[in-house]
Amino acid sequence: QVQLVESGGGLVQAGGSLRLSCAASGNILSINHMGWYRQAPGKQRELVATITSSGRTNYADSMKGRFTISRNNAKNTVSLQMNSLKPEDTAVYYCNADIYTGGYGLNNYWGQGTQVTVSS
Repeated sequence: QVQLVESGGGLVQAGGSLRLSCAASGNILSINHMGWYRQAPGKQRELVATITSSGRTNYADSMKGRFTISRNNAKNTVSLQMNSLKPEDTAVYYCNADIYTGGYGLNNYWGQGTQVTVSS
């Protein structure tokens, strides 16, 4: 059984920084894409950033230049460094990963979500 565990959320003032981390554990053969999504009250869940197993990154336009995604394949972790935070960044942030658990089987997994609150 695969589990994604997140940490690093909290309360920060506008202009501040937070670093989110997510660790995958369990019956893992390999991990393809890893990423971060967020969901604000009254809005749909949206993509924040993704990173491939080789380190190629993609960012949503509103996050480019402020957020940085990275991963450590040896530790099965992915992080999101968030700088210059704005009140509109307030949301529940979710870790996501495509993970092979045996043979050619691929499943998508979600973390439990961690609250990020940016005060004005």
